[in-house]
This record gives sequence, C-alpha cells and structure tokens, in this order.
Amino acid sequence: MKLAGESWKRFCGLSFAPALRWALAGVLVLLFAASAEAARISDMQDTNVWEQAIRFFSLRDDVVRTALLGSIFLGISCGLLGSFIVVRKLSLFGDTLSHAVLPGVAIGYLVAGEKDPFAIFVGATVAGVLGTVVVNLIKKTTHIKEDSSLGMVLAGFYGIGIVLMNRIQKLPTGTQSGVNKFLFGQAAAVSPTEVWMIAGVAVAAVLMVLLFYRQFLLGSFDIGFARSLGLPAGLFHYLLMMLLAFTVVVSLQAVGAVLVSAMLVIPAASAYLLTDRMHRMLVLASVFGIFSGVLGAFFSFLGNSLPTGPLMVLAASSIFTLSFLFSPKHGLVSRWRKRRRGQKRIENENTLKAIYQVRESYGFAGEGVRVKDLALRMGETTDETRRRLEKLAAVGVCDLKEIEGKSYAFLNPDGWLRACAVVRNHRLWELYLTNQAEYEPDHVHDDAEVIEHILGEETVRHLERLLDYPAEDPHGKLIPSLADLQRSLTKGSSEDKATGYRMPNQ
Repeated sequence: MKLAGESWKRFCGLSFAPALRWALAGVLVLLFAASAEAARISDMQDTNVWEQAIRFFSLRDDVVRTALLGSIFLGISCGLLGSFIVVRKLSLFGDTLSHAVLPGVAIGYLVAGEKDPFAIFVGATVAGVLGTVVVNLIKKTTHIKEDSSLGMVLAGFYGIGIVLMNRIQKLPTGTQSGVNKFLFGQAAAVSPTEVWMIAGVAVAAVLMVLLFYRQFLLGSFDIGFARSLGLPAGLFHYLLMMLLAFTVVVSLQAVGAVLVSAMLVIPAASAYLLTDRMHRMLVLASVFGIFSGVLGAFFSFLGNSLPTGPLMVLAASSIFTLSFLFSPKHGLVSRWRKRRRGQKRIENENTLKAIYQVRESYGFAGEGVRVKDLALRMGETTDETRRRLEKLAAVGVCDLKEIEGKSYAFLNPDGWLRACAVVRNHRLWELYLTNQAEYEPDHVHDDAEVIEHILGEETVRHLERLLDYPAEDPHGKLIPSLADLQRSLTKGSSEDKATGYRMPNQ
C-alpha cells in the first residue's frame, strides 16, 4: 500500500492532472444533462447532414448522450490498457480475446432468452477467461509457440461464435435480437445499463493505473527487475489481463468483436510514436481513444445507423497516419527532412574540405580559392561548383567575389574552422585505421569519407589521446589540431580586418 500511495502522489502531481479534471467535468455534465425525449438513431427520419450535426452537438437526444458517454469511457479504458498492451508486445492477445468472447455473447443470449446485458457480460467474461486458459495450456503443454496458439484460439472461438450467432438468427425472435450488433458495433444500440458498465470498467482501469502505476510500469519494461524488488509481477500481469478482458467485453456493443482490438492498439500505437515517457503515452492514448470514439459516434449519427466500430477505427487510423507521418522523432516526413538536412550538411562539408585541400596544395598562400581550381579538385563543372558555393554562402560561411574577372571563394572564420574540423576527422580516422586496425594506408580513404561526418568532438579528442596527438596522417599530410585551429582563426581574423581578402599566390 505504501508503493500504491507513492504511485498515486507521483501520478496526480503530473502536469496533465488539470486536463484530466476538465475532462471529468465534461463527462459529469453529460451524465447529468437534462433528459429529452427522442427516437433512436435508427428510427429517425431522414434529415440533411447539417441538421444531424446540430442535433449531435446540441446533445438534445438521449441516444446521442448515451452513445457519446459510452464512446468517451470506452476511449479512456482502451487508451490506458492498450498502452500497456503495446509496450508489453501483447497486441495479438487483445485481438484473440476480442474474438474469443463471441461464443460467450451468444450463450449469454441463449440462456437469458433475450438481450440481457448482465447475462451477456457474464457469458463473454467466462469465454474470455476460458480462451486465455486454453492459450496458456497449449503453450505450456506443447512445443507450439505463443503466437500460433493465439491464432488457433482466435480462429476456433470465433468460428464457434459465428455458428451460435447463426443459430440465434434462426430463432423466432432472432432478427430482432440485436446480437448482430456485437460483430461490428453500434453505439446507438448501447443501453444506459451498458454505459454504466463501460463507465465502471473505465473508472476501475483509471484507479488501478493511478494506484499501481509503478508496478505496472516495472512489469511492462523489466519484469526481472520488478521481481528482484519483491513486487508480485505475475499478480499485476493477471490483474491487467482481467481489466483487459472486462474492457473487451463491455466494448463489444459499441465497437464490435471484430474491431475492439483495433481500439486497444491503434490509439496506443499513435501515442507511442509521439512520446518516450509512459505517463504521457497513457494520457495521449486516452485522448486519442476518446477522440476516435466521439468521431466514430458522430459519423455514425450522421449516416443513420452506420456501424460505429469501423468509423471509430477509421478515426483512430487517421490519427495514427498523422503520427506516422509527422511525429517529431519517428515520423516519416520528419525522418525524411532529417535525412535531407544530413545530406545537405555532408555536401557542404565536402565542399569545405575541398576548399581546404586546394588551399593546402598552394601552401595556404592567400585566403581565397579560385572557383575553377575548386571545380577541378571536385571533378565537376564550374557551374556545379558555383551552386555548391552559393549553398555555403546561404548558411553564412563563405563569400563569392569577382576579382580581375575571376571568381573566388573566401571562407570566413567559422567556415575555415568547419573545413579544418572535417579534414581533422578524416585524417585522424585514417591514422587510427592504419595504426590500430592495421589497414593498409591505401585502403582507409573510403571509410574515412563516411566517418568524418559523424564523429563527435569527444570521440575526436579521444582518438587524439589514443594516437598521442599526431601531427601527420598515414600519407604524411598535416592533421589540424585544436590549438592550430584556434591560432589560425585568431590570425585569420586579424588579417581580414587589416587587409581584407587576399588572393592565393598563383
């Protein structure tokens, strides 16, 4: 209990607590909104989209408030528990569980003789637990791996469920039973009793996460470490699985057995791409789950009895697509932009290195480098080299000047420092490969061409110490040291101020 208390204090002290309080206030407003008589969505007369949207956001209809509350609570529980499912790599388990409960739904209806929420809840829960037991039994008593056993249980239980569903449809009251809604979901068919069941599971999930956040966290990332601390990791694992089973069961009416696993995985996966902190992932996944649920209910309302589950999943998939494309760290577009910046940096550094080499070939006489000589060094046309230099000028490390009808490039102190740093990295790495890795001197150039752009300053200084601060590379060329760079910068700056640009002696 002490650990639970600490987890509660830490979790409640996080920066997103105000957002949770506002969200809770909004839910309470919906719960205690004034009642208004209205037909169910499936019985409403055809109206245009604009009128339907106004009716939805005005919350005048009982069915809208019921569907909206169910979607909100569903989003919270799926987001919270789905986050732990994703980080524990148990996504297929959620899919198996969602399909395994279908026989229990059918048996609950057959036993009660009607669509009794409590009977269906009990039947689905028993079926879900039985499916979990069968998976563990197959895994422990045979050589079949967990993924194969999950697949078999998923297919087998779902097949039994479909057969029983067909049996129900052949009953005299089968077509009016509404049990078919459990396949693809229909938020409009959720009763107030079912909403309270969904709310109860959501509240239980929130309380469990608040009270035992640390225990769930350790069990998710390092179960061995959790056990070494004396935590009952197995108990918390089964507690999580029990909450997951309850969430799947109460979500069937709104989302459907086919798609409830998507609501567990997709919002959590979207959050996983956006943050590397578990508490932030929990909040983001819940927000995405709520947004997906509300959006699915909204479009289902607009379309008069469109299945809510697929629309919720489409909304969640849209969020995931945006996260996949624009996540700052993992997004496809973000990584492309990062690669583009890296390519531009490498291109600029290669140009700076070539300027250094041209100046070196003339004994560092003067400050300027003729564009024609640089193009010859880089093996390209003068126009191509000029475009390279214009890119350097754009980042503020180089100036292009026309002197006596010839084009010259002049590096400023920052540009010269960067040029020397690239050459220093290249030649130190060549010497390291020659001395330490015993490469032949004529085989080290290509490797150094790559590594020169990614060596950090700390690594370079470590190489200098390891090689006893060398002055020359394996080919007898000067390796600029840090002291040399600082002296050349000071000297270059004073000469620039005194005499301006100086052409090389040619």
